[in-house]
Amino acid sequence: MDAKLFNIVSIVNEGFSDKVIEICKENGAGGGTVIPANSGITKDSMLLYGIGVHPEKEIVLVVVKPEYVEPIMSKLYDKLGTGSEAMGIFFTLPVTHASDNLLNQKRLEKEEIK
Repeated sequence: MDAKLFNIVSIVNEGFSDKVIEICKENGAGGGTVIPANSGITKDSMLLYGIGVHPEKEIVLVVVKPEYVEPIMSKLYDKLGTGSEAMGIFFTLPVTHASDNLLNQKRLEKEEIK
């Protein structure tokens, strides 16, 4: 089954979700959902392995059409990837089923673009 929509999942350090949404909107997305989260790594593990981990995270979910995935992902990697202060991790998931209100919203967005 081919996906007609994709969910771009971004996990960034706290305070960077606005930048994720901004990049997504600049590249065709209509908006997104931000979920506060905490890292699962313990302070003892950070000390043991000598790594610095920002424990407060934000998960950003953005549903887009397939043609928007590549430009958005490319910009996210460039601006907010692991080499940046955001320490972002990004991936996509195919959306094979969606509620009618989401599908209607995507249809309206398409009509507004015309």
